Amino acid sequence: MMQNLLTGMAVFLMANLVVGLLRVHLGPTPADRMLSMLLFGTTTVATMLLLAYAQAMPALVIVALVFVMLATIGSIAFVQLPPRLKPTNRNEKP
Repeated sequence: MMQNLLTGMAVFLMANLVVGLLRVHLGPTPADRMLSMLLFGTTTVATMLLLAYAQAMPALVIVALVFVMLATIGSIAFVQLPPRLKPTNRNEKP
């Protein structure tokens, strides 16, 4: 019973990633895209932790921690980009 509930929650989180993919595609600003990528990171970690508990696989907890570190590095790299290297919005008019 509990395993089915945890697996169902993991499937729900994976469905949220589809919405995040739409936001990455549609934009409209680089900040929106970056927030979607952060959503990917947190949703992936939450899904892995749910599956680690549901399937009794403690190795997934370590993989989730690696994803946390990668998401942190990615967000820091985005914030630290110099203004001339940051992607511009092609839809904006000068």
